[in-house]
Amino acid sequence: MNNNLTSLDGAISKFLTRLKNENRSSNTIIAYENDLKQLVEFIGQDNVVNANQIGTDHIKNFKNYLLKEKKYTNKTVSRKLNSIKSLFRFLTASGVISQDPANNITHPKISQKPPRILSPLEYRALRDVCRDDPRSYAIIELMLQAGLRISEAANLEVTDIQEDKIIVRPYESHGGRVIPLNRAAKKAIEDYLEERPKTKKSTNLFITKNGNPLLVRNIRNSINRYFKIAEIADVYVNNLRDTFVVQQLKAGVPLNIVSQIIGHKRVSSTEKYLELVEERETDNIKLKEL
Repeated sequence: MNNNLTSLDGAISKFLTRLKNENRSSNTIIAYENDLKQLVEFIGQDNVVNANQIGTDHIKNFKNYLLKEKKYTNKTVSRKLNSIKSLFRFLTASGVISQDPANNITHPKISQKPPRILSPLEYRALRDVCRDDPRSYAIIELMLQAGLRISEAANLEVTDIQEDKIIVRPYESHGGRVIPLNRAAKKAIEDYLEERPKTKKSTNLFITKNGNPLLVRNIRNSINRYFKIAEIADVYVNNLRDTFVVQQLKAGVPLNIVSQIIGHKRVSSTEKYLELVEERETDNIKLKEL
């Protein structure tokens, strides 16, 4: 048996390498790594350092520790358990351990909340507070008018913006696609390009004053700041994308078309939004401008 795999640290390293080879997103891999490091730290108190030393009780105790002492939400604990279960499925399949200690660990119950959708009054207020910031305004318009993920907005290059469409290039686990570019988003991008620093340092559409690509965390912090200024509560950046989906379905755009535009791999991922659509007009391919 491989001693490096027998040690828990070595086993986790191999597991993360496999995730990278499967082209899992960098954010997913980082989340797995952080969750598993937390497990290692917890069971290390019992001098457990090898993968084959871990039993079901260790994982049960870790679950209770997260819920009762760390006061994590059920959703967070469930996500961490997913990381742990994935690790031990990998170790069992690889023959590192003979029995999966996480197999019978149950997830805490999670009450699924529907996505938070901004009202027209709210997204208009958001626009109003960031009109003097062309870069943030353009990013918000792309998420609200085209359903882009925040990472997709960060990855856009200047040449990806064309006359009537946006080219979203494949990255990590996401495939590429072409998205219609409406007047509102196009105007926002044109206004931003007039202010964009004149530099050849980066081909990214959204850059800093120094010409470096604008990072996802910088985009998130900026939009969250504008949410606060606009006094829009209990909202996340991704809710702009959720709002796009619901508004298109309300306007009668077919489910499969909306699913393709926002880049869902399965139509079933888009279907969850239907419960937020009270009335649908006759199917119409034309996208709604928000």
